[in-house]
Amino acid sequence: MHAESQIREPLILGNKTYRNITDDIIAPIEGKANRLWYILFTISALGFMWGIGCLSYTIGVGIGAWGSNNGVDWAWDITNFVWWIGIGHAGTLISAVLLLFRQKWRMAINRSAEAMTIFAVLCAAIFVTLHTGRPWLDYMLFPLPNQFGSIWPNFNSPLLWDVFAISTYATVSIVFWYIGLIPDFAMIRDRVVKPKMKKIYSLLSFGWGGSARHWSRFEEVSLVLAGLSTPLVFSVHSIVSMDFATSILPGWHTTIFPPYFVSGAVFSGFAMVLTLMLIVRKVYKLEAYITVKHVEYMNIVIIVTGSIVGVAYLTELFMAWYSGVEWEQYAFLNRATGPMAWAYWIMMTCNVISPQLFWFKKLRTSLAFTFVLSIVVNIGMWFERFVIIVPTLCRTYLPSTWNSYHPTFVDVGIFVGTIGMFFTLFLLYSRTFPVIAQAELKSILKASGEEQKKLAAEHGH
Repeated sequence: MHAESQIREPLILGNKTYRNITDDIIAPIEGKANRLWYILFTISALGFMWGIGCLSYTIGVGIGAWGSNNGVDWAWDITNFVWWIGIGHAGTLISAVLLLFRQKWRMAINRSAEAMTIFAVLCAAIFVTLHTGRPWLDYMLFPLPNQFGSIWPNFNSPLLWDVFAISTYATVSIVFWYIGLIPDFAMIRDRVVKPKMKKIYSLLSFGWGGSARHWSRFEEVSLVLAGLSTPLVFSVHSIVSMDFATSILPGWHTTIFPPYFVSGAVFSGFAMVLTLMLIVRKVYKLEAYITVKHVEYMNIVIIVTGSIVGVAYLTELFMAWYSGVEWEQYAFLNRATGPMAWAYWIMMTCNVISPQLFWFKKLRTSLAFTFVLSIVVNIGMWFERFVIIVPTLCRTYLPSTWNSYHPTFVDVGIFVGTIGMFFTLFLLYSRTFPVIAQAELKSILKASGEEQKKLAAEHGH
């Protein structure tokens, strides 16, 4: 007697045909948006406009409008920059790494995740260009021939590596996302009636015909880009972490930062994908494609990365104690018990304790609980960046330079503005581009559709 493997749960629910998939996925583009979409869009757009106002105020008055001071010169802005770059990580990771591992469950979520990467990098770019204080001189970051003699950027600085790493990452992500959209653009081109829209989508689809040759080239290019972007996922956040690790401040000068930042980035990125996917599922009624199974798989990734982050926190504490360096010991003691201990314990609760609740299947498969926890995780990851930066800079080597940091309304306004910008762009994107790759879903319908699973179960395969 041989043991039969259990049939996996279907990834596409309902008795769907190829035609149904096309109709469901093009509905948000062809039809009118519902009330929920308008409510979310209004809230996001208002936040975005408030952020633009605060940005304009900063440019008019100068960086002095922010709460940064001589002691804490990297505060809210760099916290936000690292947070947004981290959120941008999950998109390429879900698409590239899971594509290389041939994971079929990525197909319902990869498109939104890739778009999310691009929007998050745009939000991060705002902070990194402005915090230099003179954004009009940012061109000096590039090795351009100039009239000032030989003023070259400092190639030893990880801040310069950041410029190259993030711009490469953004470029590869955009190309990867766009190439995946080509079959979908062709599908919309063949469906729309208005001549103007037909013209736009036919330009976007590059004359895609869906022949076997087109498909084989499409798959080859996708694999090549996935292979390129996988090392980029690891390099970008490693280099961001070296901005801290190459300094000589106690609490920063550690070699654990690159792997710990990368796992933290994947952790926060997956949480943001969950937040977005649950919103998209509700607004566009895509319950048949973004199933509870998808949510459960992503929650499992959150358990793993959350646990890695927890181990990294404990490793930091252990190394500070084991090193016998009193500056290091004080840096961590100050984080956990000093004037900003509240931020440290928010970080610990949100990032280490809360993901462990997903070990319970009932919570892992509850959509409402997942939605709340995905937001909690991102709050915790924001505090992680804050705890690394602000308490460390408030208490450096000389007690005479110790001071505190308080964000101003401008700091908060710009951050709220970037969140508004992110959701505004995502909501607009979801009305003009398919949020799910319909061609990829059709490729797994035969293997993973609900009806096919039933048939397989009946025939005992």
